[in-house]
This record gives sequence, C-alpha cells and structure tokens, in this order.
Amino acid sequence: MSGFDEYRVEAWGQTLAGWYKPGNGTPMLALHGWLDNAHSFVPLVRQGLAPMLALDFAGHGLSDHRPPQAATHFVDHVRDVERAAATLTPAEPFDLVGHSMGAGVAVLFAATFPERVRRLVLIEGLGPPATPGHEAPAKLREAIEGMHALLDKQAPVYTDFEEAVRARTRGFGGLSIESARLLCERGLEAADAGWTWRTDPRLRLRSSLRLTEEQVAGFVRAIRAPTLLIVGEQGMGGDGAFDHRLDWLERVEVARLPGPHHLHMEAPEAVAERIRAFRAD
Repeated sequence: MSGFDEYRVEAWGQTLAGWYKPGNGTPMLALHGWLDNAHSFVPLVRQGLAPMLALDFAGHGLSDHRPPQAATHFVDHVRDVERAAATLTPAEPFDLVGHSMGAGVAVLFAATFPERVRRLVLIEGLGPPATPGHEAPAKLREAIEGMHALLDKQAPVYTDFEEAVRARTRGFGGLSIESARLLCERGLEAADAGWTWRTDPRLRLRSSLRLTEEQVAGFVRAIRAPTLLIVGEQGMGGDGAFDHRLDWLERVEVARLPGPHHLHMEAPEAVAERIRAFRAD
C-alpha cells in the first residue's frame, strides 16, 4: 500500500513480517488479534496515527510459521515482540497497542519489560484468557488430541478471492466486507484451485497450557505504563468481561465506544481520537 514500508525481522530462527508507517513523535508497536494480521491497523493509520510498526504474529499474515510439528505457545509471542521492539527503538520507550489476542500479548510484554513501554493501549482485551489449575491436565490432553486430528485436515480452498472475503466476515466477532477484504489482502495465498489461508492451522488448536488467573494478575500488577482500555459496546468487553482485572492496574482509563469486537477497524475515527488524546496526556 502507498506510504507503508514492508518490514522484516529475524527472530529466533524465523522471519517475522509487518509494515511500518513513518511519522513524527513516539513510535507505536501494534499487535493484532487471533487469526488477523497487520492490516488490522491500517484503518487507524489512515486516521493519522503514526509512526506505527504493525507486526504479523508468527503463523499470521506474511510471517513464518513455527517449525513443523512443533507445538505453539502463547507466551512465545512475547519474545518475538521483544525482537521487533528492538528494531523499532533500541533504547527509548515506545507506545504499545494491542487488539484482542494482541492485547493479551501486550500485557505480558509490558509487565515483563516495563521500562520499554511508555503508554499501553488495549483494545477489547486485558490480558490473556486464563484456565483454573485443576483443569490443566484435561486441557493438555485436548490439545494433544487436537494435534493428532490436525494431521488429517485440509485447509479450505475458495474458488475466488471474494468468496474468501465473505467467509472472513463470518469469523469471530463479525466483520464488514471492507474490513474482511483488508485482512484477506494479507491473509490469503494463491492455491491450485483458487485461494487459501496463509495462517498456520495449528493456531486453531486449543492451547497446551494457559496461565491461571493468579498468574495473569501477577503480570497485570507488574505493568507500570499508563493504560487505556478501549472496549466495544457490542464487543467482548461491552458486558464488563474485563472489568474484574481493572483494579490490578496502577493507572488505567476505560473508554466504552459504540462498535463490535473489531471496533478499531469498523469505527476507526472514534478509536483513533481516543488513542490520540491518551497519548498526548
């Protein structure tokens, strides 16, 4: 896209991709949601939010997949973000923005490297999902059985690009045609009979091991950056799903805006205005 520089970084034996939009002021590192990609943040950049580096998580967008036959773990994204952050600004703090799964990763990073994050913006998420400790053995078994079942599954193939776009509108949270097309531009690849997803199919498997709520609390309480939580009134946070974690933060603002789970794509004007005001404080 015009005005966007494609980005690559070598991280722990694989190549991570993304794009960078130049601008003035403190840079932002943007982390997308599950099964999305860096194009998730194009609508915000079009509202003037820059400079911004939007990263494709491993297995998403144009980034490499994890090594074949290896299990994927949520916390591995944190070390990938650390590598990307070092290329964005080696020493100075930056602003970290995360949506949904990306908000979970952003929380873990901001807690692990508090000196690196100046401002933290969380959209439709406040930390990763948690699993009670007593459920861990059963969840691990489900994950391993899912790995076996995945060996026999084939990725869907769509006869034309627009068919894939329509399928993407039915994904988690729902998307408009315009937003779905934007994600598909970076999330599809040509196949013999049409188009298929670039996404690593292992990302659809149940996590082998999730943090407990006590562990999530430990991370959230370690965050030192002023935090803005933006939730969509028709999204995951509209019913207060994240409110029980707010007391764990030292400095937090909450913005409840009209919009669905992907409100940064569907209502970018309102979201960008709120982020701009928060970053200027």
